[in-house]
Amino acid sequence: MAKKLWFKMIGLLTILFAFIGCATIGDITASMANLQKIQFKLDSVQEFSLAGITLSNKSSLKDFTVQEGIKLSQLLNSKKFPVEFTLNILAINPNDGSGNKIKTTATLSGLDARLLIDGQPTVYGDLTSPIEIPGTGEEIIIPLRMSLDLYEFFSNQGPEKLLELALAIGGKNGSTSRLALDVQPRVTTPFGEIKYPGRITIVDKEFR
Repeated sequence: MAKKLWFKMIGLLTILFAFIGCATIGDITASMANLQKIQFKLDSVQEFSLAGITLSNKSSLKDFTVQEGIKLSQLLNSKKFPVEFTLNILAINPNDGSGNKIKTTATLSGLDARLLIDGQPTVYGDLTSPIEIPGTGEEIIIPLRMSLDLYEFFSNQGPEKLLELALAIGGKNGSTSRLALDVQPRVTTPFGEIKYPGRITIVDKEFR
C-alpha cells in the first residue's frame, strides 16, 4: 500500500515538474518575443564637447575663441581629439494590449552598444542603470554617454576633416546622420537577464 502511494506521489511530482518546465520555457519564449518587439531609433546628440570645449553653439572654426583655437592646435600637435557626448535613443514597446497583445512593461537592463561613425566601428557603451519601457506605444528616450578619441579612429583624415566631423555630429547644425549603433539589448525577466538573440543596427532614419 505504501509503495503504491509512493509511486503515485512520484507520478504526480513528475507531471508537476513537467508542467512547470513547460511554463518556464513558455515564459522565456514570451519574454524573448516581447524583447524582439521593442523598436529603437537614434534621436539626437547632446552635450557634445571636444576636450572640454562645448560645440553646440559652433558651426565652423570662426566660432572658436582665440583661447579655444590655441587649445585645438595643441590637441592636434599631441595627436589627440577627445570628445564626449550623450547619444539619445528612442525606444518603443508596442505591447500595449491592443490587437490581442498582452500589455507588458519591458525593463531594458543593457545594450552592449558599439558606436559606428561613417560606418567605422569605434568604442563601446552601455546603460548606467536599467530603464523601463512601458507597454503604451509611447517613445522613451534612452541616454547613452559616449567618450572616444576621434584621432585614434580618423587620424588619416587630417585636422580640418576631424574638426568638420566633430561639428557635423555635435555642432550647432549637428545631427545623428553619420552615426549608428550596433547593439545587443538585454532585458530583465523573472528568470534573470536574457540577451537579444542577435545584434541589430540602430540608425536615425527608422525604428528597428
